[in-house]
Amino acid sequence: MRGFPALQRVDLGEVEYAEAAVAMEGWAQECREGRAGDRLFLLTHPPVVTYGPRTPVEHLPTVTAGLPTVRVDRGGQATYHGPGQLVGYLVAHVRERGPADVVRWLENGLIEALRALGFTAVRRDTPPGGPSLVGVWTPEHRKVASIGMRIRGGVSTHGFSLNVDPDLAVYDRFLACGLDDPTTSLRAWAGSAPDEAAVRDAVAGALHATDRASA
Repeated sequence: MRGFPALQRVDLGEVEYAEAAVAMEGWAQECREGRAGDRLFLLTHPPVVTYGPRTPVEHLPTVTAGLPTVRVDRGGQATYHGPGQLVGYLVAHVRERGPADVVRWLENGLIEALRALGFTAVRRDTPPGGPSLVGVWTPEHRKVASIGMRIRGGVSTHGFSLNVDPDLAVYDRFLACGLDDPTTSLRAWAGSAPDEAAVRDAVAGALHATDRASA
C-alpha cells in the first residue's frame, strides 16, 4: 500500500479564520490540479469557535459569551481556535486512504511530536455505541488536541488544533467536540509551555515521518 505523502511545511503566523478558509479552498484546488505538492500549513487564529454541520445548537456559545462562531464544512463538532494554539491544515493527496486513516495519521503524528517534547499523550478508543473519540488526550483523559477533516476530490483539507497555552476559560462557554471531557493545554499539563518554534518543528517533523502513520 502506498504510504502517506511527504509534506512541505508552510508557516503562516496569525491569520483570520475566514481568510484562511478561503485560501484553503485555493490550496486544495492547486493540489488537485498538480500545481502544488502536499502541504502542511501551520498558523494561529484570533479567537473563534468553528463548528461542523451536525453540531447541536445547544453546544455552541451563546451570544453573550463574546465568541464569534463560524459554520465550516469539515467533520467534527464545535472547537475553539485562538492565541496560544497551534493550528495545522493538511492539504494533501489521500485518494488511496479513507477519512479514518487520515485522522489516524494526524493522531499518531501529534502523539509522536508530543513524545519528542516530553509528553506522553494517547488516543482514546470509541466505546460501542458511544461518541466518536477523535483527537489526542493526556493519560488522565484531558483533551489537548482536536482533529476535524474533509476529503474531496482525493485531497484533504482542515486538520488539527493543539493547545499549547490558550486561555482555557474559553472552554467553559461552549461544549467542545460534543464531549464532556475536560480540555487542557501543554502549559496546564506540565506547568510550563514548550517554545512555540519547538512545537512547530516537532509537529511538522513527526507528520513528515510517514512510515509511522499507519501504526
